[in-house]
Parts: sequence; C-alpha cells; structure tokens
Amino acid sequence: MILIFMLMSVANRGLSQWLLVPMDQVQTNHLKAYGLTYWTLEAPREYNAKWLLNYRGGAFLLIDSPDVQAKAQQMGVGFESISNLEYGGIQVEMEGNNMDEILLEKAPKIAVYAPPDNTPYRDPWDDAVKLALNYAQIPYDTIWDEQVEAGVLQLGKYDWLHLHHEDFTGQHGKFYRAFKGAVWYQQRVRLFEEAAAKAGFNRVPSHKGFISQRIQDYVVGGGFIFAMCSAPETLDIACATGAGRVDIVEPELDGTPLEPNYQERLDFERTFAFENFMLYTNPNRYEFSNIDNPQPDHNPLSGVEDFVLFEFAAKHDPIPTMLTQNHVSRVRGYLGQTTSFNKAIIRDTVTILGDIEGSRYAKYIHGKLGKGTFTFLGGHDPEDYRHTVGEGRIPTNLDLHKHSPGYRLILNNILFPAAKKKPQKT
Repeated sequence: MILIFMLMSVANRGLSQWLLVPMDQVQTNHLKAYGLTYWTLEAPREYNAKWLLNYRGGAFLLIDSPDVQAKAQQMGVGFESISNLEYGGIQVEMEGNNMDEILLEKAPKIAVYAPPDNTPYRDPWDDAVKLALNYAQIPYDTIWDEQVEAGVLQLGKYDWLHLHHEDFTGQHGKFYRAFKGAVWYQQRVRLFEEAAAKAGFNRVPSHKGFISQRIQDYVVGGGFIFAMCSAPETLDIACATGAGRVDIVEPELDGTPLEPNYQERLDFERTFAFENFMLYTNPNRYEFSNIDNPQPDHNPLSGVEDFVLFEFAAKHDPIPTMLTQNHVSRVRGYLGQTTSFNKAIIRDTVTILGDIEGSRYAKYIHGKLGKGTFTFLGGHDPEDYRHTVGEGRIPTNLDLHKHSPGYRLILNNILFPAAKKKPQKT
C-alpha cells in the first residue's frame, strides 16, 4: 500500500494542474507577479485565479496552461508547478493557520485621475501608481475633470480610481511661495483656470470641490478609490468645505477673499477619513492642514519614517488582509507632501493598516463609504525617499526595485476589486 501511495504521489506531481506564484523572498519579480495575475483574468482568457492570503507572502494560484507559463517566463515571474494533491496540502495548512484563499474573478477596469497628455503642461513629478501599472503591464485609462464632469465614474465603466499628487482644494499644490515664478507652475495655474472656466466655475477651488463631490458619489455608489500623497488630505478638505462652497483659499491664489469664519463652517460629516482638522491657509506655507506629519525626518537611513503593517485575521477580515499582503512586515519610510496621517483626527470607523511605530501617525488606512471603499497611503514614491519637485523628470526605475514592499501595497489595491468578497464569518 505504501508503494502504491508513493507511485500515485509521483504521478500526481507529473500532472500539474496549478501554477503557484510565491510572493515570499524567493519570488524573482514581486511587482510583475501582480501583472501576470491580472493578465490571466483579462479577456479573452478570463481564467479564475486565487489569492492565498498570508501564505508565502500572499501567493497567487493560477491555472496551469502553456500560455500562462510562457507569459510568466516572459515577465520574469517565478512560479512552481503543483498538482491537486499538493494544492490540497496547502489548503490543509491554511485551514489550521491565519490564512485563507480568495477567488479572483475578473480583471478590474482601472482609471487614473491626471491631466491629459495633450497639453503643454507636464507635472514635474511622477506618479507612483502609473509607474507600478506600467511596470507590471496592467492597462488603465487616464481621466481628468472633463470626463468626471460628464459622469464617466457613474457609468460603471471603472472598478477602481487612483488619485495621486492632487490638490482638490484649488490652491495649486501650495507651491506658491517656492515656485510661483516657475514656468511649470504658471502653466499649471493656467490649465486649471481654463478647465474651471470651461466647466462654468469662476474659481478653481469651486471646480475642484465639484470634482471631489463626484468622486465621493462614485465611492458611495460602490466604487473603489486608492489615493496617495496629497490627494487623501486635500480630498477630505474639499469635502469638508461643501464641495468648495466655503472659501478657504487666500486671494493670492483665487482672487477672492478668504471667508473669515471658514474653520467653523467646515462640515466634518462630509469627509472620508478625517475629522476635526485645522487648516493652514497661508499661501506661503507648504502644508494644507494638521492631517499631515509636519516635521518628517529627512535622513533616509534613520528609519524613523519606517512603518509597520498590521496582521489581520485572514478568515474574518479578508479585506484588510488583502491590502496588507507583503513579504515583509516593516516597510522603509518615504516622504511626500502628505507623508502620513495624524491618528488623532482619523475617524474611529477607519481601519489603520500600517503605522509609524511609537508615533502619532498612521501611514496606510482603509475605510468604507456607502457601497464602496477608500484606501489612503501617505508619501509620494516608495522608492524615492524625498522625491523633491523636478525629480519626476527622471522616473524611478522599477527594474531596480522589483521587490519593493511599498509598491506591493499599491498593487494589492489594484487586485483588490477583482476579489470575490466572502460573507463575514461569525
């Protein structure tokens, strides 16, 4: 009987049914593994895939077929061929530990909110999510104000929307003091003023407030958003102003006087994640509010900006578990216009996914709004510690950072809408 069992095991190993894409330290390209998984979900293939939460760094289980193997080899993604018998052994291991499997059913349709390419203006910084998407070979559409105004987000075309270094308050990124004479800044102001006028608004803050409301409507209706850097902070500030109806912008920037009682008129019931925050309206001050960490460390070797990912119960809290899948628990810190989030003003209903140990600041948070969800990540570029204005002209080379834990967090969010959500276990 033992001999028969051994022969059956050998036979099963020779008949591979699955490709296991490990996401622990042995993976040859963590970032492109997400692109491979996305590719298997796309039409015309539309293969199902499985996300093995907390197993080998959040491994993926793909259908074994010649086209998937060829694509993995082309992308430089490591994989292991396994049989049904071996998969059964993995399921037994997951059942007895803080692990679970999630079915990935479809390739999410992705939109990135950014100015169009057919304008003279170019951002003097790059976008970490666009870098991640391009490197992982995941397709996306770029949309901007005109498409949002037309209601493209409400049409159900996109499952996931990304916001990066945006200023939804209409203060032109608080770059007035340092860059008001720079050509790129003047082009940016002109572009935004023309867009506002075309949409029927006499102020950029009113226009951006309207855009923030349409984005919030998208989430309430069931959409997913992921926002980095200044976008989370300025989105909530814009929402608190009643979509720009409370004037919080000094006349140097929008030509109209600041409302004297603006702070008292903020409506924190309208925001996504933050409440009871104080605004900094001085146009010569770089910060928007006390949501952000005001004095981040500027020594990348100090480690004081490093943040720790929390471990969640995979079988009971699959969503935060998906969003924190990684091959490390401690992620190297990096700065941004909004580097991290003041815990004192984060709503109790928001889940902190990762924080800076021993500090008052969270780096990575998630919450629900209506039928949809939002995920906010502080900082600008996980592999560029300071990322000063102008560095984006030379984008981060992700071939040098194919195992980046910070970029993995971005890509976790991209696959999150593909997951079949399980009923919560009691």
